[in-house]
Amino acid sequence: MNPALSELQGLFPPGRLLTRPGELAPYASDALTAFRAQPLAVVLPESHEEVVEAVRWCVRHRIPYVARGSGTSLSGGSLPVEGGLVIGLNRMNRLLRLDPKERLAVVEPGFINLQVSQAAAPYGLYYAPDPSSQPVSTIGGNLAFNSGGAHCLKYGMTSNHVLAARVVLPDGQTVVLGSESLENTGPDWLGLFVGSEGLLGIVTEITLRLLPKPEAYHTVLAAYDALEKAGQAVAAVVASGLLPGAMEIMDALAIEAAEAAVQAGYPREARALLIVELEGEAPQVEAEARYLEEVIRQSGAYEVRVAQSQEERLKIWRGRKAAFSAVGRLSPDYLVQDGVVPRSKLGQALAEIENLSARYGLRVANVFHAGDGNLHPLILYNGRVAGELERAEALAGEILQLCVRLGGSITGEHGVGMEKKAYMPSMFTPEDLEAMQRIRQALDPLELANRGKMFPGDHPPHRPPSGPHPLEKAGVIARE
Repeated sequence: MNPALSELQGLFPPGRLLTRPGELAPYASDALTAFRAQPLAVVLPESHEEVVEAVRWCVRHRIPYVARGSGTSLSGGSLPVEGGLVIGLNRMNRLLRLDPKERLAVVEPGFINLQVSQAAAPYGLYYAPDPSSQPVSTIGGNLAFNSGGAHCLKYGMTSNHVLAARVVLPDGQTVVLGSESLENTGPDWLGLFVGSEGLLGIVTEITLRLLPKPEAYHTVLAAYDALEKAGQAVAAVVASGLLPGAMEIMDALAIEAAEAAVQAGYPREARALLIVELEGEAPQVEAEARYLEEVIRQSGAYEVRVAQSQEERLKIWRGRKAAFSAVGRLSPDYLVQDGVVPRSKLGQALAEIENLSARYGLRVANVFHAGDGNLHPLILYNGRVAGELERAEALAGEILQLCVRLGGSITGEHGVGMEKKAYMPSMFTPEDLEAMQRIRQALDPLELANRGKMFPGDHPPHRPPSGPHPLEKAGVIARE
């Protein structure tokens, strides 16, 4: 056996050191399945000290590594480094402390997003960031990519809700960033770390800010006969001075997929749906609801529904939350893109995406956080047809360039990872990118932590050619 692996055996017992091909296969890709890479091994630590030992082993042997939670990254951010080590954090999944008086929770990185709110609910509290993957994605992964969700319009991203983090740096040292206080002094090292996509270290303990559950909700579902009208309605709501908890748009393809998956009761003939949710104290919500009704009426919606119960509200959101995975019912493969445009340019962006879809001959389902202009076009393709993956990637690239051209960003919450690193020069000057690299190399001169991600020019991992997956040809997996 490789001497380095023999040493690793001494650090991790059987069952928590994976080296056989069948054991490594589930870790060869994340939710961006177009890319795959074969790690040398996977370790499953159960404590901060074991994470430290794994990182120090990597430094001693100059072996790159990546930390991984549930593997839900849609940008290839948790893709293994070829021949490197995967440090799987799912077993570090404990709620360490919940303090309702201070409104905070302390969790390990493998703790699931939704479970934070479930644990806080008996105290009338909840955790605001709510990505679509919240039933399965981990807090550690949310922190690495600064995840948002439907309610980030009003409450902000993960960075607005993380108070402190215990971090293992790329040299194996341990630091604590931030504190339980809402006010800190000195440089915002925690702000630098959140969203750094695993390049600056591995978090092993996170202190989260909790919020009181809103007293009242007012959830509106508006149907439109054109996608552009829904986009313009968002601009009208924002211009009115209202600040909803969430504003989401789904187009016809996304509606079709959601209905097939969860029967949310959406108007099937709609070209677009707008979901607007007000929340807060009951008198405030009641007053804002009357104002919102007038704005929506003037926006050209041909049907408007208001949830009359918590069950109806949850049913509306169940369809929206299911949209990403439900698109798999419409196509054997799809790419989930993630770009941002100014809210005032939403209508223009959607019209141009429709034109690009027609030009490339590929269907695009649009689901997005309309309130902050965060687009999630889902590009449908068939990987078994030669050239379709490449065509889908080219279309995705044009959408990102469109976002930058309109004054937006190449990513809102999914991160850069593998998928978007070639587009970083579209947003940043060479001097900007060099400054980012200097920060990274000051902490990790060997570039062991999540090597090959975020920065352009690094060698990509292996991507299988278009056509059937190798395991499919071998009869190991089958497509529906």
